[in-house]
Amino acid sequence: MSQHVAVLAFPFGGHAAPLLSVVRKLARAVPPTARFSFFNIAKSNGSIFSGSKGDVDDKIKAYNVTDGVPEGHVLSGNLLEGVELFLKATPGNFREGMEVAERESGVRISCLLTDVFLWFAADMADERGGFEGHEEQVLGFIPGLSSIRAVDLPEDVVSKNLNSPFEEMLHKMGLNLSRAAVVAINSFEELEPTIMNDLKSKFKNFVNIGPFTLSSSSSLLLLAPVDLNGCLPWSDKQKAASVVYFGFGTVITPSPLELVALAEVLEATGLPFLWSIKDSTKDNLPQGFLKRTSLNGKVVPWAPQLQVTYFGDQNLNLRMSGLVRDLELILGLEGRELRNNIGVLKQLATKAVESNGSSTENFTTLSEFVSGLAAN
Repeated sequence: MSQHVAVLAFPFGGHAAPLLSVVRKLARAVPPTARFSFFNIAKSNGSIFSGSKGDVDDKIKAYNVTDGVPEGHVLSGNLLEGVELFLKATPGNFREGMEVAERESGVRISCLLTDVFLWFAADMADERGGFEGHEEQVLGFIPGLSSIRAVDLPEDVVSKNLNSPFEEMLHKMGLNLSRAAVVAINSFEELEPTIMNDLKSKFKNFVNIGPFTLSSSSSLLLLAPVDLNGCLPWSDKQKAASVVYFGFGTVITPSPLELVALAEVLEATGLPFLWSIKDSTKDNLPQGFLKRTSLNGKVVPWAPQLQVTYFGDQNLNLRMSGLVRDLELILGLEGRELRNNIGVLKQLATKAVESNGSSTENFTTLSEFVSGLAAN
């Protein structure tokens, strides 16, 4: 019996490509009769499916859903505008796409595999018959987060303004996530055992299947654009473990004051750095910064993150004071111990994705769930 899995992607902030990588791995693991319909906006689909085809891509068909941008409307350049227009179009755009996929294939969709941001997927599953003011307060009530303060969290996570589509999405995601038959996360068991055990107690099934950068590195590299900015040749000329990499993704942009603070710290250290920053925000950097740091730094609009050494990407603490503090700590006297700890975690992460590793075993569990749900 044919199995039809609908994959619903969130097309912003680098979410879609890792999801496609997971789908490709699943396509190899589930019965050969299974098919996957991948729903995403046209721009994102065009990007992630433009590279070399995988050996199972004949089992995966991409469907474009509307991005919610009105005809003739010109986006302002604020990426959150695109996110909010897309969210307003959901879940109707996904429903329409799924109906098309079912008509074309003649096979009813019996399993939803979705990005965690798409909280309404639980309602869609039920519709189809069901598929299994305290800024300095520390989060001690959450196991494993006793050293994190409320102010250290991204503003959207603690915002009380649910009138914003993005914040409403996060809120409803939290309310509905426990309804999922399985929650898969891009991490590994050994990273934060206390947190992992707590999450396992809150969901029907919770599995770590990462890090994707190790478990799916070959697939992700096939999807990666060419290094047009010469980041790799530049980094190859630097000493090992000496380059600081900063990248804030495509949605989050630090404020002008935060950019200035970070630039001043980078300039003061004199250490090699690679900074991926949108061209539209470079005008906010201190006057003369690019010229003064041209010998030890490289500022580009895009960098191949999977292939370069990096300090952090959309770090938990998005307040620049926190980033500056963390950077100074990394580059200071305690940096050696921190780098040693990172080395240990790297070994644990590598072991987790080996043939008998925890993430590999968890991925087998995930594929069994998908096969079972798709067969119903």
